[in-house]
Amino acid sequence: MKGTEKIIAHIQADAKAQVDAILAQAELQCAEIKTGFDKQAAACYSDRIRAGVKACQDEVDSRVRIDQMEARKAVLAVKQEMVAQSFDKALQALVALPEKQYVAFLARLAVKAAVSGDEEIVLNARDRTAVGAKVVAAANAKIPGGKLTLADDAGDFAGGLILRRGNVEANCTAELLVELARGDMSAEIAGLLFG
Repeated sequence: MKGTEKIIAHIQADAKAQVDAILAQAELQCAEIKTGFDKQAAACYSDRIRAGVKACQDEVDSRVRIDQMEARKAVLAVKQEMVAQSFDKALQALVALPEKQYVAFLARLAVKAAVSGDEEIVLNARDRTAVGAKVVAAANAKIPGGKLTLADDAGDFAGGLILRRGNVEANCTAELLVELARGDMSAEIAGLLFG
């Protein structure tokens, strides 16, 4: 049986050699596959890290832009408020002119707005009582044959006047004059305030 044992030993040795060769080949293939997957995993990891960093940077940039825009809007709102306050102060200064200057101002408004010279001058209640007669006299003195009269009613406005003839009115109120100046002078005032 020694010959049989030799054959079996030889078969076993050949089988072991084949198994060892197959295992070595399998380990080599596994190592190659693992190396390939490691490279893919590293590339995928790098891609995801880059994408994550880019997404974070995009988010930061977006928030910075939004914050800068909000800051500019806030500054603009403050500037607009300051310009509006300037016009409010101009209105207050206009209606608080010394009496002589205010009467001359109202008379000039009435003369410029008069078409026929026989319109009614509508003033607010305060001005009607304080300077109404003086305004009518000063305006009539500047209009040849002027017959302007003081209206019996008072208007609801801060200052200035409304010149009325029948149903036709010329609005020369201080509020309207300041509002008209606002469109022309807002940029100039902003330049003075913030330039």
